[in-house]
Formats: sequence, structure tokens, C-alpha cells
Amino acid sequence: MSYLEHFKLKEQPFRLTPDPEFVYWSKQHARAKAYMESTIWLADGFVVITGEIGSGKTTLLQSFLSELDDSVVYAMVSQTQLTPSQFLQAVLTEFGFKPFKQRKVELLDTLNMFLIDQYAQGKKVVLIVDEAQNLSKKVLEEIRLISGIETHKEKVLRIILAGQPELKETLDSPELKQLVQRVRLRFHVGPLDRREMREYIEHRLAIAGRKAKDLIKEDAFDTIYRYSGGVPRLINTLCDTTLLCAFAEDVPVITSREIKSAVEELNWKEHELSAGTHPERSSARESRKAEHLMRIEVRNQGETVAEHYFGPGRIIIGRSPDNEIYIQSKFVSRHHAQLTSDEYGCAIEDLNSTNGVFIADERIKKYRLKDGDVVSLGIHELVYSDLRATQSPSALKERQG
Repeated sequence: MSYLEHFKLKEQPFRLTPDPEFVYWSKQHARAKAYMESTIWLADGFVVITGEIGSGKTTLLQSFLSELDDSVVYAMVSQTQLTPSQFLQAVLTEFGFKPFKQRKVELLDTLNMFLIDQYAQGKKVVLIVDEAQNLSKKVLEEIRLISGIETHKEKVLRIILAGQPELKETLDSPELKQLVQRVRLRFHVGPLDRREMREYIEHRLAIAGRKAKDLIKEDAFDTIYRYSGGVPRLINTLCDTTLLCAFAEDVPVITSREIKSAVEELNWKEHELSAGTHPERSSARESRKAEHLMRIEVRNQGETVAEHYFGPGRIIIGRSPDNEIYIQSKFVSRHHAQLTSDEYGCAIEDLNSTNGVFIADERIKKYRLKDGDVVSLGIHELVYSDLRATQSPSALKERQG
């Protein structure tokens, strides 16, 4: 008997890859989508959507895009560690051009002519930038400039920026005051509350074929919330692991006991949101820095293209935009590897990738990283820095206690 047959399912209900068919419309997700849709009927639509990692931003964007009709032309840019010229090239490539030999002034002219031509044909043009928290201020200023392209009647480019909470802080910097003045709507997607979390889980199970609400017992939902904090991606990870563990033990229904077994398998602690210890967001960046245990520097041919800071937990690396570390490369699998970090260190594990994970030319399945280790994924390298040594003894003691 297969995993799906065991639980009377037709497909996996808690996959990590975004799937518009599985979208659960909480009040705040519905509002965020409504804001995105407003860009279509607002001639100067410019919307900023932010949310924590795993809050469902990418799934929202895909759902929004799946419902656009033929009157809308869009470009979706997800690789955001770019120079202004590279960003313009990425936008034009999404619109079907091959602009790689053009200078910046030629790129701007090509984009300007394209937008005006689309307007003349009665088309509406939308630019969506995911992972926008990684955009440099120079690229954000470029976005401000192209948002001003207009005919004699109205502006011709609608823009949606989506990113993690750091995007809010970047936009609030004095240098970007003119950009913020162009933004019509800003909205932050927070975690689900307990009731929404239960509806979210039951909704995904129903879409996957389990119509009866009898798979997960009452006591399990509180435990799921304690360890996921209502963050959709964490809910998916915990529920999927729980179903796999329950299937292996031939358990037909999920109770708090099965959830706790999965928590032990994942090496999770109670989520800070559900434990009531989550700091206020007025100084979000500073609070996150205090929780960082590691830095991952992403390099391509020796050049740094991204830096990521993480606290304890599980981090997925891969080619799919839903990953915490997103690497756009044909040599990287959709979900290539995972990092598992806690106060004792960090381990990397290959998730059955096609091209493997290498350290010092040796292919590894699972490996505990040391400060300075260089991990090779195709043509990309990840440089691991252990930040525990930079934490104060009192902070480490409190975290371990």
C-alpha cells in the first residue's frame, strides 16, 4: 500500500512547491491578492506585498498570474541579485527580447517603445518582482524611473514588488522617498491564526482527496500551531513529515503524539510566534541579527551574488523560487539540498539531487559543516560562516536554556 492509499489521498497535500490549486484564502491573503488585482484597473498601480519566509507570497503571485486574461502582458523577475542593467535585461527577456548586447540607454529605449506599443494595442503591462528584498537601492531607483514611463494620458507600467520584511525597511530609507511616493498600496502578509491554520490544513487535505475531516485529531492542531507558528511553509513541512512518519508506523490517524514524533525528526523547537517571544517589528532587522547562527554566501564563478543569514531551523536550497536559498541554474535541482541549523552547528543534506552536493571535490549525502566550508552545487558555491562565535555568551546560554 502506498502513502496516498494509506491516507485515502489522490495526491500529496503538503508539498512545498507553490500550487495555486491548493491556495487557502485567509482574510489577509485574499486582501493581498485584491491589492495585486488593483494594479490592473489602476493606471498607476504600484503595490508592495511583504511577508515572512514561507507566508505564501509566491503562491499568491502564481494564483494572481494564473487568472490574468489576454489583455494583460506580464514579466515575472525572481532573480534579484542584479545590477541595474542586468535587471533591465531580465525584464526585457521576460517580455520576449534578447537584449544582452545592448547598453543601458538602449535597454531603456527598448522598454519604453515596447510599453507604448502595448498601450497602443490596448494591452496592460505588469512587472512582478519576487524576492524584492534582495534588490539594491540602485535597482529600486531604476524601478522608480521606469514606473514613470507614460503616454500623454497615463502611465503604462504596473508594478508589484513582493519580498520579505527587510523590503519594508529598505523602502523606508530616506534615499528611496521618491519611490515610496509612487507606491499606491502596501500590505504585509502575517502568519495564520489557529482557526485559519486548521482550515488551511483541512482545505489542503480536501483538495488532495480526503474530504472527511477525520484524519487529524483535535489535540494535534494545537501541537502543529505550537511548532509552526501558523507559517504556511512550516505547516506543510511539519504535516508532510508527520504523514510520512505515521505511514511508516502504519498509523491511520494523526494525534499529538505523531506530530511530536515528527518534531523530533525535524529537530524543531516551539516557534517563537506561538511561544509569545517574537519581538516587535519596529527593529526587525536588529532582532533577526541577534538570532542569526550562520551566514551563507552564494558565489557564481568566484563572484558573490547573494548573502543569506539564518537562525535555527531547516533551510531548503534549490532552483524553485519557493526555496529559502533560490539558485536559478539548470545544474541545480528544484529542491537540491537542505541545511539544518541549531545552536550546536549546521548540517547539509543532499535531497536526492541530480548533480549532487560536493565539498572539496567529494560528493556527500549528509555532512556537518565547519566554519569556512565551501559547498559546490553545479557551477555555484555556498560558503558557510558559523556566526555562533559572534553571539554573546549570555545570548547563547539563553538560547540553549
